[in-house]
Order: sequence, then structure tokens, then C-alpha cells
Amino acid sequence: MPDTPTPATMHKHAGSGPPPGSPPGAGGGAKPVEERGRTALAVGVVEKIAGMAAREVTGIHALGSGLARTFGAMRDRVPGGKPSVGRGIKAEVGEKQTAIDIALVVEYGVVIPELARQVRENIINAVERMTGLEVVEVNIAVNDVHLPDEPEYEEEEEPVATSGQRPKLK
Repeated sequence: MPDTPTPATMHKHAGSGPPPGSPPGAGGGAKPVEERGRTALAVGVVEKIAGMAAREVTGIHALGSGLARTFGAMRDRVPGGKPSVGRGIKAEVGEKQTAIDIALVVEYGVVIPELARQVRENIINAVERMTGLEVVEVNIAVNDVHLPDEPEYEEEEEPVATSGQRPKLK
């Protein structure tokens, strides 16, 4: 008679490996996939995800404090430099949890508490969905309000030298 498992033998062997008669390698002594290594996330990964999630909310003019935006704009103009998606965001990342601080410049006229709620919700949803980390807090600092008639200092085009000539100084 074949060794077929019965409800009694299945119950007796629950938690101690596969029931008798199951195929080889069906979990007999092998650890669950979750216990066969660990995944480490760099802080920059969480900061970029949070930055992209924050930018999706209407009413945000820029991320970062004035100083961070100034240095970032200079860094962006260096040949080979790329805009930083995580500018204005600081994250602390543990094995299972993360905390995020974000600095914002908002557009004039937005309701700041509602904007902060939307930003917080978007960041939490994106980070938890993409990383599996629990977001314990998202601290938001509104550092400035962008007025409609203010110039865009960090996005102005600089004169480009043509045919090896230097741009004229003002």
C-alpha cells in the first residue's frame, strides 16, 4: 500500500517539514524564501522614491531649502551632472522601517495643510509599496512660497559659447 498522508499524519507533521509522500525538495528542512538572505536598501533609493512621489502632488514648486536648491542648480550645470530627484529629502532607513524628512517650496495659493497631507500620503504609499519598509513618519518643512511673478533663478538658461568663443560678461 502506498504511503499516502492522512489528515492525522498531516496534522502530526505540521510545521516539521513536508508530509510523508510529498515530492523531494518540497520544503523538507529548507527555510522559507524570506529567510534565505536579506535585502538592503540604500538611503538614496528611499529618497528618490519619496522625491518622485512628492513631485506628483500639484502645488509643489520645488523641493529643498534655498541653499540646497542653489547648490543643486550649480551641480546640475556641471557637465555630466544630473538633476537630483532626492534633493530636499533626507531618509533614515532601517531593516524594516524608514523615516523621511522633506523640505518644500509651495506655489502661492495652495492650502498648505491639505498639500502636506497629500504629499505625506503619496510618499507613504509609494515607499511602502516599492520597498516593503514601514514608513513611521514623514516630516514636512515648508521653507518658502513661490509667488507667480518671481523669476526662476535655478532654471534660467546660461549663455552658451558658440564656436569656441566665450560668452560676453555683463
